[in-house]
Amino acid sequence: IVFDLDGTITASDLGITNSIKYALNYFGLEKDNESLKRHIGPALSVTFREYVGDDEEKIQLAIKKYREYYVDQGGMLENEVYEGVEETLKEIKNRGKKIILASSKPMVFCEKILQHFKLDKYFIDFFCSEYYDFKPKYEIFEFIKEKYKGDFIVVGDRYVDMELAEKHNLKFIGCNYGFGKTDELLNANYIINNFNEILDIGI
Repeated sequence: IVFDLDGTITASDLGITNSIKYALNYFGLEKDNESLKRHIGPALSVTFREYVGDDEEKIQLAIKKYREYYVDQGGMLENEVYEGVEETLKEIKNRGKKIILASSKPMVFCEKILQHFKLDKYFIDFFCSEYYDFKPKYEIFEFIKEKYKGDFIVVGDRYVDMELAEKHNLKFIGCNYGFGKTDELLNANYIINNFNEILDIGI
């Protein structure tokens, strides 16, 4: 089972939107947290290109500023685990399923967050975009299926997760409690409103 992180396992919106705000403030741009939630999920380069244009130096500077807040000022841990996550992951593992993380976040942040919440022990592997030239998730999945054989299910809350499932003809569980708009999940095989509803699907 391939899981997303932000908006699927953790409610990370405060730390991420505060970090984006911090970076945008450097460029003299003011945005409120609510309007920035739509950027949770896609790669940071995609987000900042919208605000600073296609200048790669500016995009990289914006990402650097983002990480000043996210890492140095504690934004990474302005974060909480959704209700029922640990119990559900434990049960999925007990059922003999392999649990894999696919994230647009750098590996070091995924590891620190999951270690902080003591959830890392449930995952057999992390696939993070930085190790694959920040390719989209559906391309990163090529490396997942090369390493692990069998049937896959994708669980996530954004269009990038839905896209992964659709391009590889996989079943998709859409997390309606996350950061995506409802129309991003229209083609999901299943919609859940709480994380533990995954167990009712029979995986």
